[in-house]
Amino acid sequence: MNSPTQNQASTTSGSRSAGSAQRISAAQATWLVAEREISTKLRSKAFLISTGMLLLLVLGTVLFSGISSNTGGFGGPTKVAVVAETANQVSTDTFEVTTVADRAAAEAAVLDETVDAAVVPDASSPAGVAVLAADSPPMSLVQALSVSPEIELLAPTAENPMLAYFIAIAFGVVFMMSAITFGATIAQSVVEEKQTRIVEILLATVSARSILAGKILGNSILALGQVVAIAALSSVGMLATGQDLLLGELGTALIWFAILFAFGFVLLASLYAALASLVSRQEDVGSAISPVMWLVMIPYIAIVAFSTDLKILAIMSYVPLSAPIGMPMRLYLGVAEWWEPLLSLGVLAVSIAIVWWLGARIYEGSILRTGAKVKLKDALAAKD
Repeated sequence: MNSPTQNQASTTSGSRSAGSAQRISAAQATWLVAEREISTKLRSKAFLISTGMLLLLVLGTVLFSGISSNTGGFGGPTKVAVVAETANQVSTDTFEVTTVADRAAAEAAVLDETVDAAVVPDASSPAGVAVLAADSPPMSLVQALSVSPEIELLAPTAENPMLAYFIAIAFGVVFMMSAITFGATIAQSVVEEKQTRIVEILLATVSARSILAGKILGNSILALGQVVAIAALSSVGMLATGQDLLLGELGTALIWFAILFAFGFVLLASLYAALASLVSRQEDVGSAISPVMWLVMIPYIAIVAFSTDLKILAIMSYVPLSAPIGMPMRLYLGVAEWWEPLLSLGVLAVSIAIVWWLGARIYEGSILRTGAKVKLKDALAAKD
């Protein structure tokens, strides 16, 4: 028969073994929480339906824009200017053809929008002709010609404020909608776990910082996945409607938008989670995260208002929360040096480190406090 001392020693040893078995590394804990966030979201019909509708809206917009561009709009056939030497290259059955005296007259007609494009002789081109257009040629015209012409843009993109304006809106809307949607999801999840005391159970196994990191990682993966899907669908839509030139101009900007978005979202997610942890009721989430909502809205408003102001865009390229919009716009306009996106990324990385430390401190100091809203200074002053 075992003595009481032996039984106590055996029990103690078993408890230690159980405790050791429950311990997991910070990386494992973070990924477990991230997996939980991702799987919960992917099982949500509301999330899947809203994402599908967003992707269809994006694809529809790109296709509509491409078809409208190719047909010269829905007000009639594409208007084309020709000179005597190229008159036989354009079918009058398909296009509205206007004959002008020479190349100079054709360029003037394109620039003052009398016609959508012009076909003129070009001795330097192997095809012997060139298509003149303001910012992007109607691809239906290029495809209808019996030869493959050179394409000359008379008003480069940087000088086309309307196109830059619409692209700025596109970048701003995607950034704002994704940041608000997934940021609000993080905030609601934090408060729900706090309100139902699930977080107390989680803290028995993993640290508060691992929970916070997992939430940010999981939702960042989902948000970035949505942005990549939008970029991929937009590219497919552009290729399908013959907007190859525009896609080529946007290629680098789209890649950097995805990279900077990923970093910018981590920064915002840290703030969303930290501020949400200050309250204990879902009804208070809106007021708690309203400062972050404004931080998301301001860059969108600024990029729309100053889409062609190169000085303002240069400043926005290095401000952490506007860099994911400002830098891609400057890359699209062709006014950013090759090293500037890397510098902007560095600024974002340093900002994330600072905000992460601050957000983790707030989260740790307030996540177990229920009842009235925790004051920010009290959360920061709480001991680990």
